Amino acid sequence: MLRPGLVWWVRYQYGATLPERYRDWVLHDGTCRTWVLRVLVRGLVQIAPLAAVLFVGLGLLGGSWPIAAGAMLLGVLVVVRIALTNSVDGVDARLVKHGFPPGHGSGVRRRRDVAAAERYAAVWRREPSDQ
Repeated sequence: MLRPGLVWWVRYQYGATLPERYRDWVLHDGTCRTWVLRVLVRGLVQIAPLAAVLFVGLGLLGGSWPIAAGAMLLGVLVVVRIALTNSVDGVDARLVKHGFPPGHGSGVRRRRDVAAAERYAAVWRREPSDQ
């Protein structure tokens, strides 16, 4: 699996389509066990330049920096909520953009979760033996 370099990764975070050689990585990005964390990082990367400009504009150029910091915190909380709310649909849309069928990412995650539940049940949900 080929991972994109920094420039391609940043472009990907802002919605660009990666070249075909990164297709496996895109699937991994949307279906690995840390996919929700990756969605949160994507949202924070997208809001970071605007937050920095607003903090400098509000806090350092004649404003009150505690108010600017509070406004940034509220903005980050809104971004986190929106990213989590739209995470499943956003990842599935991103995978469709890279050539996967609709719902493919959700299906891969569902199969992985079922397999993990079966492994857990096999180890921890055995019937007690009569001794």
